[in-house]
Amino acid sequence: MTDAAEPLKSPRRKGIPPLILGLGLAMALAGAGFYATFTGLVSVDSALQGSRQEPMGTPSAAAFAYVPIAPITINLGLRGQSRHLRFAAQLEVAPQEAAEVGHLMPRILDVLNIYLRALETHELEEPAALIRLRAQMLRRIQIVTGPGRVNDLLITEFVFN
Repeated sequence: MTDAAEPLKSPRRKGIPPLILGLGLAMALAGAGFYATFTGLVSVDSALQGSRQEPMGTPSAAAFAYVPIAPITINLGLRGQSRHLRFAAQLEVAPQEAAEVGHLMPRILDVLNIYLRALETHELEEPAALIRLRAQMLRRIQIVTGPGRVNDLLITEFVFN
């Protein structure tokens, strides 16, 4: 009966514990990686340049042109209320597309007027409204001008009172 009360002792494993083996392998691989890059067997710069299409940094001034949109003043709200939105922006386009986009400016102004007049005043008062409105207006302008002509819409004036 005394044998049943004694806990069974498990046989102790002999050998290197797995944690020490893992650390040793990690250090060996780190050393091999350092040696390969230090001696020039692996070039980090050539690997990075192969994956990038163009260098990071500021784009050149000749890469784009701006086409101004005439300021728009829109009466919002009911007839008894005098709430106005004043909007002005510029379109970022490729230099060769500036004349074409300028020629389409009446259509662009029409699309913006229709969109901005359809907005409710509570939509303009939201904190993130300008980001959403900018995306909506850019998409409508890109539909009017055609694919690939307008890169961005830069809002220069957005006053709601």
